[in-house]
Amino acid sequence: MASKLTVAMITLNEERAVEKVVRSVQAAVPDAEVLVVDSSTDATAEIAESLGAKVIKQLPPIGYGPAMDVALRSGSGDVVVTLDCDDTYPPERIPDLRDLVLLQGWDVVDGCRLPRKPPAMPLVNYVANWTVAALASVLFGRRLRDLHSGMRAYRKTVIDGMRYDPKGAALPVELLLRPLKEGFKVHTVPIDYRYRIGESTMRPLESIVWTIRRILRVRFGR
Repeated sequence: MASKLTVAMITLNEERAVEKVVRSVQAAVPDAEVLVVDSSTDATAEIAESLGAKVIKQLPPIGYGPAMDVALRSGSGDVVVTLDCDDTYPPERIPDLRDLVLLQGWDVVDGCRLPRKPPAMPLVNYVANWTVAALASVLFGRRLRDLHSGMRAYRKTVIDGMRYDPKGAALPVELLLRPLKEGFKVHTVPIDYRYRIGESTMRPLESIVWTIRRILRVRFGR
């Protein structure tokens, strides 16, 4: 396909998973640019580079949001697909998300993990995700299911033209809701969600607080 694709990942000490994930991405989309923004103290960056990924080091770490902002804006592709580097998301679905943007005209495609509770997701996380998605659904007048998905496809021109706040937690929430508010075409497709490799670095309480802040800021802010 003529239009370039970037697959962007944020990494923090993912040396146990990075080789499997990068190889799976390369098998699914051999011509894609694989871009890793890394703040690790282990060998994650070296492994990714040895496999042909473009690595941008962000040291000292300044948080997921700023790292994701760098990843989204640094990609050279016409479409940027985000992916967590813990093997929880299915790289084999990347071509589907890409084609929904390039061939069907969607601006953002959200890979939804939550048409039902995934076995790999703890019940408390599922309930929290369902609750904040219900709040956003009411405020935005559209059924929303997965505000925190780490697997999405974005048209690069949408990212380049959009203003958002990368600081703080829960940036994926704003990256879904702001395109909706600004009138872009947002689509949702179900995806599988698998057991992760490695330990989670998520801070649940901080994530919930920032999620609600981002929902309210996008809905009622300028």
